[in-house]
Amino acid sequence: MTLLDMIPSLQPGIPPRLSPGIWPRDARYDSEGRITLGRVAVTDIADRYGTPAYVLDEAEVRARCRAYRKAFPRARIYYAGKALLTKAVAEWVSAEGLSIDVCSTGELAVALTAGVDPQRIILHGTGKSRDELEAGVRAGVGRIVIDSLSEIALLSTQLNRPQAVLLRLTPGIDVHGHPAVRTGVLDQKFGLPLGSADAAEAVRRILEQPLLQLAGLHCHLGSQIYDPDHYGEAVRRLIAEMAWIRRDHGHLITELDVGGGHAVAYRPGDAELNVAELADILDDALDAACARHRFPRPVLAMEPGRAIVARAGVTLYRVMSVKQVEGASTFVTVDGGMNDNLRVALYGAHYEAVVANRRPHGPQRTVTVAGRYCEAGDILARDIRLPVDLHPGDLLAVPCTGAYHHSLSASYNCVGRPPVIAVRDGYARELVRRETIADLLARDIGG
Repeated sequence: MTLLDMIPSLQPGIPPRLSPGIWPRDARYDSEGRITLGRVAVTDIADRYGTPAYVLDEAEVRARCRAYRKAFPRARIYYAGKALLTKAVAEWVSAEGLSIDVCSTGELAVALTAGVDPQRIILHGTGKSRDELEAGVRAGVGRIVIDSLSEIALLSTQLNRPQAVLLRLTPGIDVHGHPAVRTGVLDQKFGLPLGSADAAEAVRRILEQPLLQLAGLHCHLGSQIYDPDHYGEAVRRLIAEMAWIRRDHGHLITELDVGGGHAVAYRPGDAELNVAELADILDDALDAACARHRFPRPVLAMEPGRAIVARAGVTLYRVMSVKQVEGASTFVTVDGGMNDNLRVALYGAHYEAVVANRRPHGPQRTVTVAGRYCEAGDILARDIRLPVDLHPGDLLAVPCTGAYHHSLSASYNCVGRPPVIAVRDGYARELVRRETIADLLARDIGG
């Protein structure tokens, strides 16, 4: 128990603080005890647009883009659209000098509709269809990432002009963590194992195709990586592969894409990747590896997504009930859940939640924030501290929800997906409207 719990009267004189590691940098409490984002009170957003609602701080997204541009002034930085892609987000990151990584014809269409230069788009995907490859070629995307041997022939049939490609290799680097996000190890579905016969065959086949231009190699080690040394090791292994390709095929590769996966903090004290430290390690690794193999330094590329948008997002919920189970947990049920945040059920992710509509006074207790959906695993935050006087109608805010929330959202139980609301300089605007029952019924053409 803290001093504030023992002497509640001290609370009004001590303004509450929002952890700068997990909230947008301009998140504040106002004089009425309400949380504000982009100088907009979240209670006003909830009243106007309803809950649950995703709130996205535009200034935070842009600041994160600028931080990457400053740390890597000569690199090609592709924003990983799978983290969160709307037309507005595509416009913001493009205006800040970033390119965009897309993984489907839908993501490609969003980027193009937002006015992104096709040459600044890279097309990914581990099972790209003929239609997806055709769409990328037709749009004139700058790079297509080859993920399998069969994709080489499939892509070649779509071409009537040269197309730059990257070959995705798995370097055999285990960053640990949840199995679902370890993509750099050999036993998983992405790319081809570095040094394997299939990888050598892929190089040969690409170079045999007159309209395919092998511009670079690509890897992705996983997600939530906070140790930058893993990226340095990837650089060393891939530069060695580039040197082998030049020696055996006489072909000079000029680009090296080390993917993304940069860790962010979801709760105070969580480890996150230091971007400045990453820049130093990548620079040193490139210098050393290129000197060792007498290889010209390639253009570096990377694909941050979560690190750009995660902290910019906050999700708002209304408390529906507070239920104390005798001899067990206290459950705070809200009007959202796994439909708008699948990461807890999918990865066992951990989040914080705070009361957003008032400054709480008095003692707190440990609770579990549960969702409204018909699944026992529909949990948003386990064993967090919330006020004892929490009651239905209170507004909760969950920070660091900008990445893989809207993009993974669903309509389970026929509940429409939440809106995305942007805030900036005291104004709020709707980027994506709430999905309605009419939207759901429009797709159901049976009967």
